[in-house]
Amino acid sequence: MNLANLQQSTEFFEVMQTTERSQTAVMTLALGGASSSEPNIHPKSDQVVLLVDGELTAKIGEETRCIRVGDIVIVPAGTPHKFTNSGKAEAKAFSIYAPPAYPAKKK
Repeated sequence: MNLANLQQSTEFFEVMQTTERSQTAVMTLALGGASSSEPNIHPKSDQVVLLVDGELTAKIGEETRCIRVGDIVIVPAGTPHKFTNSGKAEAKAFSIYAPPAYPAKKK
């Protein structure tokens, strides 16, 4: 069993699990923090983002929306995207990439 707990994440961005076809990761953004300085692109991977704490501004392609706890958004492969903490506290997002977008976490 490949078990992980997102509460044990200690990095700004941490890959939690990787299989041949999918990958999970956690991103924690401080107040005003952003996922990257410029929009990010995953050329071959769809990304599903679930916001578990805080509030984020999501810019996906040409669309910008505020997302709140419980919101889920899909970033299609090849789509520029950026997440910014627009709330009043730390924000934490859980992502699934299919296929994997990052190197597997070292054990």
